[in-house]
Amino acid sequence: MSTETTNVDKFINFIYTFPICHRRQDRTFNFYGYYFPVCARCTGIYIGIILFLIYSPFFTINYSSYILVFTFLMVLPLIIDGLTQYLGFRESTNTLRFATGFAAGLGVVFLLKILII
Repeated sequence: MSTETTNVDKFINFIYTFPICHRRQDRTFNFYGYYFPVCARCTGIYIGIILFLIYSPFFTINYSSYILVFTFLMVLPLIIDGLTQYLGFRESTNTLRFATGFAAGLGVVFLLKILII
């Protein structure tokens, strides 16, 4: 088997690293020694988005200005968690990163749905 990197490998590596996630192993969940392709925070964001898209056809949401405030409040914990960690005030955990990412993922989808409607 060749150890040469193919264009597909390069493309997949580009997709998972630069525009989407840093993929630091210390901030990534692992399952039986295999690391997820994205960090805990991005995992939460993606799961939040996917779950919203799966369940949203089954529920009616009356979009109003209150929902806009709600979406901001859902993204705010991610901003606070990321900023306080970046500034060195504390070190976040993967569980907290996942939870804030999940809430932000839901908030972002709500916001996009408001903008599209």
